[in-house]
Amino acid sequence: MKKVSLLGSTGSIGTQTLDVIHANAEHFSVVGLACGTNIALAREQITTFRPEIVSVAHAADAKMLQEEFGRSITFCHGVDGLVEVARWQEADVVVTAVTGAVGLVPTLAAIESGKTIALANKETLVTAGHLVMAAARKHNVAIIPVDSEHAAIFQCLNGESRTTVDRLILTASGGSFRDRTRAELAGVTVEQALAHPNWSMGAKITIDSATMMNKGLEVIEAHWLFDIDYDKIDVVIHQESIIHSMVEYVDRNVIAQLGTPDMRVPIQYALTYPDRLARPQTERLRLHELGTLHFAKLDTRRYPAMKFAYDAGRAGGTMPTVLNAANEVAVAAFLQGKISFLQIEEMIERALTEHTRMDHPTLEEIQAVDHEVRKKLQSVCS
Repeated sequence: MKKVSLLGSTGSIGTQTLDVIHANAEHFSVVGLACGTNIALAREQITTFRPEIVSVAHAADAKMLQEEFGRSITFCHGVDGLVEVARWQEADVVVTAVTGAVGLVPTLAAIESGKTIALANKETLVTAGHLVMAAARKHNVAIIPVDSEHAAIFQCLNGESRTTVDRLILTASGGSFRDRTRAELAGVTVEQALAHPNWSMGAKITIDSATMMNKGLEVIEAHWLFDIDYDKIDVVIHQESIIHSMVEYVDRNVIAQLGTPDMRVPIQYALTYPDRLARPQTERLRLHELGTLHFAKLDTRRYPAMKFAYDAGRAGGTMPTVLNAANEVAVAAFLQGKISFLQIEEMIERALTEHTRMDHPTLEEIQAVDHEVRKKLQSVCS
């Protein structure tokens, strides 16, 4: 039985991870949970899964839960609490399902503790991919991707020599506004942006999908996960989200991974790898009912966030850190009604333009740049 620590238990990926674990209780147990401020849901999860350690955002909530559940469970809080859950001795696998750069430090802590990483927090690799992958190599730790696109590529690469890979092809749904022109994006509402046509995801990722920044972040993540040059990573619009990604080899064979759009499938694969378990809860893929799959070339003029991501990734150093921090602040401001949808891209471009790149940054330098960018942009939005 695999013992799991889950970071981000009350978010979209976190709750779906617990669905997978609950459906396969004979194969998995939960030893650690980390969440933020959704204490009502956290309380339900603690009651159901009875973990050994739980972290929440605030000290007062940790104290309250400690009094409710007693000393059989260790309660902690804040970033230090995330790290404690990530390092918990009994855990075999750490699922990093928190959203944003907050996942970086606990992910590094889990790697240093020798845990297998089921990675759903792409910002960790975007912000500090060189540090994370170096740490994984040093500690001989496997990083198994949870994002559907990277899980697809991971499977398409199974049994193949990496030297024969010619191109990775990430698919993108196009998000909530894929059928709108740039001119038609002026004045769109938060509610419209959150109406993703295919996937059930958290608010931040859904907005990132609408701007296509989510795919840009995934390009950078793929660069680090699979050690491949940006010139060999392509993105294609595929509105049905049935082909999750593809790998083209030097002999022009293309291997694709297909499935219905259900995040529980890649989550379960990451937890069971290298084995597979039955998943009767997920609808079977019936291509004859779909009839036709559609594809379109990605236009960076329509989705400038993709250009920002490729440029930042190729520049390296602290540029991806700036890209991610600016995007997180801008998306939060849009969700709070402080800026318009199109201003998300404007804020990101401004941050990238104003930043002077640092090469080979340390963790401390990355954290300092991240803090500086957030502080500057938050002052603009206040």
